[in-house]
Amino acid sequence: MQPSKHNIISKIKDSNDFFMVNPLSGNADILTEKEVMAFQNGKFENTDELMGKGYIVDPLKEQMLFNYKYIRSLESKNGDEIQIFFVPNYSCNFACSYCYQDMYEQAKDLSDANMIDAFFNYISDAFKDRQKYITIFGGEPLLASEAQKQNIKNIISKAKIYNLGIAVVTNGYHLTEYIDILKQGIIREIQVTLDGTKEIHDKRRFLKNKSGTFDKIVEGIDACIDAKLPVNLRIVVDKENIDDLPALAKFAISKGWTNSVFFKTQLGRNYELHHCQEENSRLFTRIEMYENIYNLIKKYPEIIEFHKPAFSISKFIFENEELPEPLFDSCPACKTEWAFDYTGKIYSCTATVGKDGEELGTFYPQVFLDENKIKEWQQRDITCIKECKECSLQLACGGGCGSVAKNQTGKIASPDCRPVKELLELGFSLYAK
Repeated sequence: MQPSKHNIISKIKDSNDFFMVNPLSGNADILTEKEVMAFQNGKFENTDELMGKGYIVDPLKEQMLFNYKYIRSLESKNGDEIQIFFVPNYSCNFACSYCYQDMYEQAKDLSDANMIDAFFNYISDAFKDRQKYITIFGGEPLLASEAQKQNIKNIISKAKIYNLGIAVVTNGYHLTEYIDILKQGIIREIQVTLDGTKEIHDKRRFLKNKSGTFDKIVEGIDACIDAKLPVNLRIVVDKENIDDLPALAKFAISKGWTNSVFFKTQLGRNYELHHCQEENSRLFTRIEMYENIYNLIKKYPEIIEFHKPAFSISKFIFENEELPEPLFDSCPACKTEWAFDYTGKIYSCTATVGKDGEELGTFYPQVFLDENKIKEWQQRDITCIKECKECSLQLACGGGCGSVAKNQTGKIASPDCRPVKELLELGFSLYAK
């Protein structure tokens, strides 16, 4: 018997205690320093209990359990719902300071009436046996022009015919003008970005004429909630706006948003996706961002009412009193996520859509798929990434984002490592009773 290769052991932030988490066996415990030292020195007290929890194992039996859960995850993934992104345009009315699409070639917007029909015909055939929904993406899909409004109407009405849910990713500037159109669809959520309170947000997310956008976005969020259209408020975080998080939380609470069942939040780290940003010194590493959030929550606990960070699998553990299933793959590309655009091209995911050279095929005017490229995305998981195979964090990390990994190394089958242990240190500190 020996310690499991999947044990994650570390000291809880601002505590004398430690945690031990095993994503394969599905167990987690808080231990004293004395208990951890004894365990790490091979002095296994309560051996039966440690074996029962999978902290000490017969390596052969552990590998068999790994194989079983891996096969089960593959079978489960084949039935998972697919998110299908559709980009009706790459144009945008904003000139955000950190836009990663600003170097994309701006071809003309959707004008071929047959394109939408071809898109629905393709996804109905290619994913006919799968649950799926459509996310309208951009650029900015909710622009003010009548032609764009008609395109969105057509997509929403067509989706309703197929009984498909719709999500929309928008900057929110023209939301109020689209409420009546959106109400005609099966709306799952409207994702809107707000990067802080008015002064901070308007320095980052402004129109091309440099005018601020905060007030109109807030008006749009209010309108969505009043219309019972679910809002997913996204905050893109970096060193420029992190300290405004408490004020934004207070603002959202005062608006009554956090009391609504039609409101939720997410934090997104501002990072280099496809090209270097002019001010990349303002970017956080993953752990830097969450260390700052942790410190802010300790000082301003009301932030939790606005947003409760996951800190890897910490939040899940303490909300559900169990571990999530082992994460063999955290990249959804070509598995549970696909992306399509108005030029008729097919891409792996939202991180690659529109990027020259990332095309996997076409759905219009003819159907063509590069099966070799698709297979490379579909085969990516921790079992094919060399660096993941002996990493104790693999089943909580899942190998990270394939697009980021490819940008960094040139290979899809390479890791985009997540600071799982450090995130757990923070999460256990905040959420453990």
